[in-house]
Amino acid sequence: MKPVRALALAALTCAALCAAGAAQAGGSSGASRFCDRGQPLTAAEQDRLLRFAAVLREELADVGDGVALVSRSGLDLSRFDIRYSHAALAWRSDTGAWSARQLYYACDESRPRIFDQGLAGFALGTDDPALGYVSIVRLPAEAIAPLRPALLDGPRVQHLLAAKYSASAYAFSVRYQNCNQWVMEMLAAGWGELPDGDDLRERAQAWLRDERYTPQPVQVGSRFLMLASHFVPLLHLDDHPDEDRSAMQLRVSLPSTVEAFVHQRYPASTRVELCHDDERIVIHRGWTPVAAGCKPGEGDQVVSLRD
Repeated sequence: MKPVRALALAALTCAALCAAGAAQAGGSSGASRFCDRGQPLTAAEQDRLLRFAAVLREELADVGDGVALVSRSGLDLSRFDIRYSHAALAWRSDTGAWSARQLYYACDESRPRIFDQGLAGFALGTDDPALGYVSIVRLPAEAIAPLRPALLDGPRVQHLLAAKYSASAYAFSVRYQNCNQWVMEMLAAGWGELPDGDDLRERAQAWLRDERYTPQPVQVGSRFLMLASHFVPLLHLDDHPDEDRSAMQLRVSLPSTVEAFVHQRYPASTRVELCHDDERIVIHRGWTPVAAGCKPGEGDQVVSLRD
């Protein structure tokens, strides 16, 4: 695959994932193809994903009224060694209902928005209904205590939202933002106990720098990258440092970098990975990835979808 085409595919993936809430939030009559599902789900596919969501809820049952980091797969980006493209923060309301608070791109408005989505909708948002992955990171009590009030603080949540979206947003610029960068800045606002204010994003990024948040650079591998922003909507490069563009690497927040930061800061955090194919759901515990193709390994739990 040519480098620019590959980058375009990655950008389309994150754009589509971050726009997944648009239809749930009120339709997308004027939406571009970035917001449209390729094919509607069949009854069998919808049933499979709803059963997958039920297992996801079961895994969160013992979290109490806390907060968990959840991530979802999208298009097949294994060629870039990327399994997860979209992260959110899941929380349970006083009524016991779980929601995933996340950034999505509102196509009708041409701007990013914060959207609360039920866990079933989160699972249904996967691009491939035949093979999907969800990662859950449970946080210890000392991490939840400062994070939950920040996550439920409407003004702080909105002040962390950028006016412009970019799938390739630089992790230390306030010019743009992608879905995973909003999660990172939300963690910073909570764990740094940062008060509200118009400059909250700047202070959140400064806190992340001080805490040595270092997203691993995405290696692009071609100078044709500079052309991509001219023809790929929702992809911008003008926020990245010149030295990064010259080195053909982008420091972008991805679910893997969010999880790595959480694990480093709170080693007591635990992780479980859920995946499904046409026949089964696999539940894999630990910080090592479940096998590609959703193949169960030693110690993994398997739930049949053939029942």
